[in-house]
Amino acid sequence: MDITNYSMTTIHLTTKIKAPIEKVFDFNRDIDIHKLSISKSKETAIAGITSGLINLNETVTWRGKHFGFYQTHKSLISAMEAPHYFVDEMVEGRFKSFKHLHTFTEENGVVIMKDEIQYQTPFGIVGKLFDKLILKNYMTNLIAERNEFIKNLIENQK
Repeated sequence: MDITNYSMTTIHLTTKIKAPIEKVFDFNRDIDIHKLSISKSKETAIAGITSGLINLNETVTWRGKHFGFYQTHKSLISAMEAPHYFVDEMVEGRFKSFKHLHTFTEENGVVIMKDEIQYQTPFGIVGKLFDKLILKNYMTNLIAERNEFIKNLIENQK
């Protein structure tokens, strides 16, 4: 599944985790783990599924502090095939559009977790400039840090 659209910004990340694919899949859709993995932005689930595992056709509304302002972002799990992929899409929030494809494959006891994030900023040329100068790097680092948190949490479990 490829969600590439060249009029939008796309971020690709790959993380390798030594664990069963089902565990990596579930950790990535666990609301409580997400809260911990992104705690520096004080992100919390305020509506929809606010704890536990989110599933197909369910929503979660996040509230977090980014760029000094509290913002909300409501996501819908629009596609899912456990334990191979799921898609979360913004239904309300600051972006013009936002889609995050999470894919998981397993090779020799290692899960290859791939993130493809595609979004479009509002505010025309100002939004595009903000994206180019700040936002894309911020988003890439945010997801990379979240993935590293999940990797360490899974691999360091006894």
